[in-house]
Amino acid sequence: MGNQHVVVWDESVLEYDLGGEHPLHPVRLDLTMRLARALGVLDGVDVLAPEPATEKDLLRAHAPEYLEAVRSAPTVGWEVGHGLGTADNPIFDRMHESASLIAGGSRLAAEQIVSGRADRAISISGGLHHAMADHASGFCIYNDCSVAIAWMLANGVERIAYLDIDVHHGDGVQAAFYDDPRVLTISLHQHPRTLWPSTGYPTETGASGADGRSVNIPLPPGTDDAGWQRAFHAVVPSVLDAFRPQVLVTQCGADPHREDPLADLALSVDGQRAIYRTLRDLAQRCAGGKWLALGGGGYSLFRVVPRAWTHLLATVLDHELDPATSLPADWVAHTARVAGNVAIPTSMTDECAAGFVPWDGTVDSPVDTAIRDARHAVFPLHGLDPLDRRD
Repeated sequence: MGNQHVVVWDESVLEYDLGGEHPLHPVRLDLTMRLARALGVLDGVDVLAPEPATEKDLLRAHAPEYLEAVRSAPTVGWEVGHGLGTADNPIFDRMHESASLIAGGSRLAAEQIVSGRADRAISISGGLHHAMADHASGFCIYNDCSVAIAWMLANGVERIAYLDIDVHHGDGVQAAFYDDPRVLTISLHQHPRTLWPSTGYPTETGASGADGRSVNIPLPPGTDDAGWQRAFHAVVPSVLDAFRPQVLVTQCGADPHREDPLADLALSVDGQRAIYRTLRDLAQRCAGGKWLALGGGGYSLFRVVPRAWTHLLATVLDHELDPATSLPADWVAHTARVAGNVAIPTSMTDECAAGFVPWDGTVDSPVDTAIRDARHAVFPLHGLDPLDRRD
């Protein structure tokens, strides 16, 4: 019991396909799993195939009329409403079944942790964090993050921390638990004045009775590895220590990378690898090692997402990959055929240093301003001093 690390995956999740030109293309998942297998990351690992989330599972996070709209959308069309049939959220065949399978994967990963069968579980097809209780949003039909968290709450977990590192604000999960003191939501994202969904200001700190349970760290466009980590380490560990979660849930969108076409942060694959290792350390330190890792955004389908998430899988599974590792020739050849004119990287690194200078209390840059604003908004609500860099 425990001390096991599991992967939840079934190729059927590739049916969640919003169309050939849509940014959220399932090829990114297929290429990630192919790369992880080719590099031996999944050797000896339990890979569990999920079942679709049940109606009871989905109703913990979504309204009954919304479930009916998703089911009927392929025959009714855009008139069904609820955010379906838009450019972001086009209707496709078996939409309910595909979205339910992804939600079921995240619920299965949560169940492995709550049951004690695993300390860590990962479902890279999950992380669809924008879906709201009654409508689709931002490429997301069902909010598997909220489904998994709600399932854990219903099955005896009393304190859950949800940490979102996607370039877009984790608005759907924040909304789902904004008034629930049992759930701490933390989101680091590009500043809402410069990126959809235009939410996630530091002043969004939770409803009455859940004050301080929502933490938002909006970062200026162009923030690089060093700045991102400086902001993270100046805010997140202190709040997690104060909250003392029993499980850490992380949404690990790969779209803060500098090559992502939909946003403007400037991380490297090396910086992302360093972040994943920090998440693992925090789960060990703050949550008794209980870590549920989910995927999320990421739209550099061939060059970034497979490498970033293979590093994520390797980190969750304690199968360390040297960043200098060459990409297997067969994987490169296959990806080149799929990618067309896109140049394929040759190794698991962007050859960037992933270090950072810890925040020292000064406000000398836009990132420091983000740190100051986040700390002043939430630290007093957790009994912490925003001016004391030791907190």
